[in-house]
Amino acid sequence: MGKSIVLLSGGMDSLVTAAIAKEECEELYFLHVNYGQRTEVRELRSFRKIKDIFKPKDVLIADISYLTQIGGSSLTDENIEIKDFQNANEIPNTYVPFRNTHMIAIAVSWAEIIGADKIYIGAVEEDSSGYPDCREKYFKALQKAVNEGTKKETLIELVTPIIHLRKAEIIKLGATFGAPFDLSWSCYRNNDIACGKCDSCVLRVNAFKEAGLKDPIPYEVEQNW
Repeated sequence: MGKSIVLLSGGMDSLVTAAIAKEECEELYFLHVNYGQRTEVRELRSFRKIKDIFKPKDVLIADISYLTQIGGSSLTDENIEIKDFQNANEIPNTYVPFRNTHMIAIAVSWAEIIGADKIYIGAVEEDSSGYPDCREKYFKALQKAVNEGTKKETLIELVTPIIHLRKAEIIKLGATFGAPFDLSWSCYRNNDIACGKCDSCVLRVNAFKEAGLKDPIPYEVEQNW
């Protein structure tokens, strides 16, 4: 019930994670990271609106847009096309190499300063795009690095409360907390109306349908709810 940092992108998974953290923790701090993604403006807007509802103790908005110089992802390199959803076993080109490590490193630094003992991350392994830095094995390894790379008296736990939930289960759980899904944003392409075709949109739409709920955000492609 101490201080906790929540990595809040403004997306559906991080929104539900924030709702869980609010139930479990006494004092919340929100971290949002801009990494040069195409929908950076829209995600930041979602973050601010969600922040206004949850009212954390403090927020930190960090910039790691140098990831656009590294490139290699369709989210950070405009020369790489964001493909429509493909039900394949390969990792999609929306994967931003080692992105979560950059973000969590910022959170750990901040946690040491403010005395936070938990960092909540809305990573999903079971029903997601298959990014390697969203797997439980990755977080267990990173936890060891956090333990070794901080002061001896520092105890910071990486918490991934929805990592083994399916997307529909995440939505149902968020609904029990009254999570404001209308404020969240998942689309990889657009900043105004979600495309409904990219990997993230399709996973979200299918999850809402499976959960038996209507997604409150608008889509370019008409959805049969």
